[in-house]
Amino acid sequence: MKTFGGPALFLDRSDINTDEIIPAKYLTEITKKDLKPYILEDLKLPGFDPKSDTCRNARVIVSRGNFGCGSSREHAPWVFEVNGITAVIAGSFARIFRQNMFNCGMAAIEFSPQQLDLLFSFAGHDDVVIDLDIQLRTGVIRGGGREERFGFELAPFDQALVAAGGWVDYADGKY
Repeated sequence: MKTFGGPALFLDRSDINTDEIIPAKYLTEITKKDLKPYILEDLKLPGFDPKSDTCRNARVIVSRGNFGCGSSREHAPWVFEVNGITAVIAGSFARIFRQNMFNCGMAAIEFSPQQLDLLFSFAGHDDVVIDLDIQLRTGVIRGGGREERFGFELAPFDQALVAAGGWVDYADGKY
């Protein structure tokens, strides 16, 4: 099973859409790898630079509600996958985006507003790391000299998809 977690990228906004995750002009790229340099290229947030080391090194994204809204395209999770993002933690997800994350073997984890506030209290520190144990549905966030532990829920089928590495590997093992 792959490791979930690593350096965190905090995107403190709701309604981050698939066009901001991967602009539509890149949807004609031939391979997933060709999408890699364009991750979050059109996302406009104060102080955010999609070419920064913080963005390039991130393995977990923390955001607010309705993450992945907009067009239903697999390219949005694919650009995360090729950039090493293993999980997105948000208040809620657009249904198709959420399922595409699990289908690609990545975790889409929903948190309550209180849990998100706890995570966002770590934002602003350069050393924030979030480690996730998908199997036990527990995690820990470290940074700024602090550490907090938390739990989360994943439906059994979603957990099985993530454990298998995504839908294709899950289906290969089952059928």
